Amino acid sequence: MSNKKIKFSENEFSLKDPAYVFTTYDIGTSTALLCAGFELLSVDKENPRKALFIFKREDGIENISTKYFSDKLEVKARSFFDHLKALKNKLYSE
Repeated sequence: MSNKKIKFSENEFSLKDPAYVFTTYDIGTSTALLCAGFELLSVDKENPRKALFIFKREDGIENISTKYFSDKLEVKARSFFDHLKALKNKLYSE
C-alpha cells in the first residue's frame, strides 16, 4: 500500500496508521460500516486478488464490525444493497 497521507482539519496522517484508520478486506463489513455512517477514505487495490478498504477510525467502528460478524447488526436492506453496489462499482471501474 502506498504511503498516502490524508489531511483532516490540521491533522495529517498516513493511511497506514492504525491510530487513525480502520482497515478490512471484507466487502460485507465495509458495506455495513458505510450503512452505519462511517467514512471510507480509500480502497487499496495494489494486490490484484483482494482490495483493502480503509476507513477513518471513529468511536464505535470496531463495535459495528463485531456486530456484523456476530450477525447482530441490523441495517436497512435497501441501504445495504445500495452501498454494496457502490463499493463494487468503485472496485471494478478503476
